[in-house]
Amino acid sequence: MKKIALEEHFLSPAFVEEFKKGMRSLPDEAMQNILTRLQDFGDQRLAAMDAAGIDKAFLSLTSPGVQIETDTARAVKLAQETNDFLAAEIQKQPTRYGGLAHLALQDPQAAADELERSVRQLGFRGAMINSHTNGHYLDEEQYFPFWERVQDLGVPVYLHPANSYQKLQILEGHDELLGATWSWTVETATHALRLVFGGTFERFPNVKLILGHMGETLPYVLWRLDSRSRLAGLPKGLTKLPSQYIKDNIVITTTGVCADESLQCALSALGEDNVLFSVDYPFEESKQAGDWIEQAPISEAVREKVCYKNAERVLGLK
Repeated sequence: MKKIALEEHFLSPAFVEEFKKGMRSLPDEAMQNILTRLQDFGDQRLAAMDAAGIDKAFLSLTSPGVQIETDTARAVKLAQETNDFLAAEIQKQPTRYGGLAHLALQDPQAAADELERSVRQLGFRGAMINSHTNGHYLDEEQYFPFWERVQDLGVPVYLHPANSYQKLQILEGHDELLGATWSWTVETATHALRLVFGGTFERFPNVKLILGHMGETLPYVLWRLDSRSRLAGLPKGLTKLPSQYIKDNIVITTTGVCADESLQCALSALGEDNVLFSVDYPFEESKQAGDWIEQAPISEAVREKVCYKNAERVLGLK
């Protein structure tokens, strides 16, 4: 079955050393393998897509990118250069690759302008932001102009994990829980909930946020979010329960989770229009993800939505 994948990563030369610092725990062989695949836009990546039946992959710079840059001017310049680099690679394979813009939120106005340039001039279909920007989160008032531009452009923002600004005390002594194993889930789910409870989706009701990894556990806790909100009272200005904002403004991808139980929970909690296929290449194997979704215990009509129809709608491909 046709597939569109939304969380498929690359690495440009400017970010190689910073990426290696963040992945020091990997054995040398695994590190080199990932580095090679992240920087490949040719036969190796295309072969992985073909093995999974992926027609088109929307590429994004892997974490952490410019989100950790402390020099605002340099961050803005690097984001622009990264998007130009990606656009040049897409031009070599325009039917197989699409792009999600990399943005320097150190300057919200510049980020809005770069998003617009990336969409209108480079043909990108949204943006991916690697979590917080030096400890600043996207519900803060300084980002209102950015969200206004996102809404005006009608493109989604993919919120991707990154390390917490400060290491959580509960993780001390347990580095095995850092990163994709657990701490990124805590960081990203909490960031998304800040947008819900902070009123971002109330102010900008047409904004669409994408979360990976089956929604970073949020589909599993919708009832409890509503129950505790009824008890404590909704924050001022909110007109809906948290679960409704999540269903209205957030879609999720299967990236990094090839599990029938998780898929069934996500579909049941969020609805069949809000779950999209993805792999998390090269950190997960494309063929494994493709084989799994082909055999998952869902109807063919739902499989079509998850594999490509929902992505076409969210990304405005038709």
